[in-house]
Amino acid sequence: MAEKLWQGRFDQPTNKLVEDYTASIHFDSRLYRYDIEGSIAHCRMLAQCEIISHDDASKIVEALGEILRDIERGKVLLDASQEDIHMAIEKELIARIGETGGKLHTARSRNDQIALDMRLYMRDVLAMCGTRLRELRRALIEMAEKNIDLIMPGFTHLQHAQPVLLAHHLMAYHEMFSRDSERFGEILRRANVMPLGSAALAGTTFPIDMEWTARYLKFPRVTANSMDAVSDRDYLIEFCSASAIMMMHVSRMAEELIIWSTPEFRFIEISDSFCTGSSIMPQKKNPDVPELMRGKTGRVYGNLTSLLTLTKGLPLAYNRDLQEDKEPVFDTADTVLMTLRLLSKLLPEIRVNRERMLQMAGRGFTLATDVADYLVRKGVPFRKAHHVVGQVVQFCIRDQRELSDLTLDELKAFHKAFDSDVFPFLEISSVVDRRTSIGGTATSRVEESILSARGRLDAEEK
Repeated sequence: MAEKLWQGRFDQPTNKLVEDYTASIHFDSRLYRYDIEGSIAHCRMLAQCEIISHDDASKIVEALGEILRDIERGKVLLDASQEDIHMAIEKELIARIGETGGKLHTARSRNDQIALDMRLYMRDVLAMCGTRLRELRRALIEMAEKNIDLIMPGFTHLQHAQPVLLAHHLMAYHEMFSRDSERFGEILRRANVMPLGSAALAGTTFPIDMEWTARYLKFPRVTANSMDAVSDRDYLIEFCSASAIMMMHVSRMAEELIIWSTPEFRFIEISDSFCTGSSIMPQKKNPDVPELMRGKTGRVYGNLTSLLTLTKGLPLAYNRDLQEDKEPVFDTADTVLMTLRLLSKLLPEIRVNRERMLQMAGRGFTLATDVADYLVRKGVPFRKAHHVVGQVVQFCIRDQRELSDLTLDELKAFHKAFDSDVFPFLEISSVVDRRTSIGGTATSRVEESILSARGRLDAEEK
C-alpha cells in the first residue's frame, strides 16, 4: 500500500475501505489543470519572496508542465490510494524530481489549495455560462424578429386571455435569461477572489506575497480572512442557486414547447433532429429533449439542496464534509452548460404553424377586454363595462358564436353605448397594436425591445 505524504504522524497504514470511502480523485481529477496552474503561481511566488531558490522553482515549474502534458495524454495513473488530485500531482512531482518537489507545499495547505482550484474552476464555468446564455438570448431575438408580425393567443391559467405577438412572448423569455446572465455575472465578481496563502486556517508564518499571486492568476482581490477563505462555499451555493433559477426558466419554456407541439395545440413542430421515436408506436415523434430539460431541472434543484444541507451545520474552519461540495457543483455545471447549448440549437430549428396560431388568437373571446375598454371610452364605468361584456360573452357561448360575429343591433341590446366604431376593437391586429404601454405587445414596442436587447448583447460581447 502506497505511503501517504502525511504518513509521519501515523503508525498504521490506512484501511483499504477508508481509502475507497474518502477518495475524491474519481471526480476531482477534472481539476488537474487548475491545480497545476495554482501550483505554478504559488511556486513562482515562493521564489519571488526568496522562500525557495529560483533554481528549485524552475525545476518544479518545468516538472509541473510535464505532468500537465502527461495527464492530458493519459500517461499519469490516478487511483484511490492517491486520495485526491492535489496529492496525486504532488506525489507525481516528488517522484520525478525528488525532495525538491516537496518544497512546493511550503506556506500552503490542501485547504487553501482546494479553495483556489474551485475558484479558478468556477471562474471558467461562470464565464462559459455567460457565453451560452448570450447564444440563447440571440437565438430568441432572431426567432422574435422572424415572427414579428405573428399574432397568437396569450394565456393566463393556460386559458385564452388576450392576443399577443409571438415575438412578445419570446422576448419575455429573453428577459428571464437576461436576469440569469446578470446573476452569473454577479457571482463571478464574488467568486473571483484569491484565497491561496490562507493555509490551513490561520495563515502562514512565511513572508509570502498573496497579492503577487493574485496578480499572476488575474484575481482582482485577495480574501480578507483566512478562516473564511478555506471554509467559504457561498459562491458555489450561489452558482447552484442561480443555476436552479435559470433551469426553472428553461423548464417553463420546455413545458410550452411540449404543449405547443401536441396535436391539440399544433402551434409548432420541433425538428426531427431534436426528437425521438417510440419502440412500439411507429407514428410517435416525442419531444424528448424539452422533456429532459424539464426533468433535469429537478436534478439541479437537488444539487442546491445538497450544498445547503452540507454546509448548514459546519463549525469553522475546514471540515472534510466539504469534499462533498464538488460533485453537486460539477453535475450542475455540466447540466447547465449542455442544456443551454442544446436549447440555443433547438430554437432555430422549430417550425412555427403561423396559420394555426393566428386562427387561435381570436378564439376564446380574447377580445373581450378590448370591448370593455371601448365602453369605458364611451363613459361607462369599468366595472359596469366588465359586467356588460361578460353578458355578451355568455350570449355568444350559448349561441356558439364569436364576438366578431355579432351585429351592431345585437351589441346595442346589451348597452346603448355600443356604436359602429366598436368594430376596430374586434380586429385582432388593431387590438394588438393599441397596446403601446411600456413593455406592451404592440409591434412598435416589441421592435423597441428587440433593438434594445440586441444592443445589450452586443455591448456584453465586446
